[in-house]
Amino acid sequence: MELVDHTLRDDQIPDHCPIPLSDAERDALKSEIADQLKARGAVLIAHYYVDGAIQDLAEETGGFVSDSLEMARFGKRHAADTLIVAGVRFMGETAKILSPEKRVFMPTLQAECSLDIGCPADEFEAFCKAHPERTVVVYANTSARVKALSDWVVTSSVALPIVRHLHEKGEKILWAPDRHLGHYIKTQTGADMMLWQGTCVVHDEFKTRGLQDLLALYPDAGVLVHPESPAEVIALADAVGSTSGILKAASELPHRMFIVATDKGMFHKLRQKNPDKRFIEAPTAGDGATCKSCAHCPWMAMNHLQVLADLLRSETLMRANEIHVDPEIGRRAMVPLNRMLDFKY
Repeated sequence: MELVDHTLRDDQIPDHCPIPLSDAERDALKSEIADQLKARGAVLIAHYYVDGAIQDLAEETGGFVSDSLEMARFGKRHAADTLIVAGVRFMGETAKILSPEKRVFMPTLQAECSLDIGCPADEFEAFCKAHPERTVVVYANTSARVKALSDWVVTSSVALPIVRHLHEKGEKILWAPDRHLGHYIKTQTGADMMLWQGTCVVHDEFKTRGLQDLLALYPDAGVLVHPESPAEVIALADAVGSTSGILKAASELPHRMFIVATDKGMFHKLRQKNPDKRFIEAPTAGDGATCKSCAHCPWMAMNHLQVLADLLRSETLMRANEIHVDPEIGRRAMVPLNRMLDFKY
């Protein structure tokens, strides 16, 4: 079956920029949201890429800020039976799959993911059926339906050891959806991997030439790169890792300055944890630049204080923005998710 390029077109990417708030407006919204969360017995779970004010609010109210896997794990073990997930749709679906007995809401269900959109379940199912001899490994950035078609679900923090384990067992891999992450894992493990041709609109934008030019200006800077980035950008990195891996490297490496190739929403937590270090965005300008995201996911940007406050004020919006997963799809998706959760490395 032919490999089709599933990179999103410009007209598939939203132009979303929330109206800036004054300090007084931000504080008032945070106070109102905190009161609403308490009244509803809900816990707020946020991804590293969303608005820093929402990240702070999650932690201030007993919630959690992390990567997608730990967000879902936190929701599963927390006592609250109502989860508010600030991120993109697949994160809400994963939380619902792992906690089917809980109600899961998102500030807006329009918050999608380019990798998820670029891997339609019907097309992916046909692709899997064309290669039945391969073990299907899908990235967490996929829909519940795609997860239900897989043998393993992985995040960027555990993809390497899991694929290495499968390779050592002699298994051939069908990987989806991010081709850059897949190529990185293939290079690191030597595994036989057939790669679905999807990309993240944020990480696909980072430019090698621009990064080289920036390094010429700051030769002592360390380079931190998410493995969803192009191979030429990864080759310039001092550390390659998931969001949690980038946070760890920023704290442990001796550099006082870092150039960071991941979503700029990450800078909020990087600066909080490393106030004595300087962080610079990796360039998205240069040859072939389109600035589809300018290093910030337009769907993650849909998560802001006003839309979260609107959600919690309105029973109508709560009903409209509740995550539902077909029980049978959830049951099937739970199998590869549990394989990942139970994997020891």
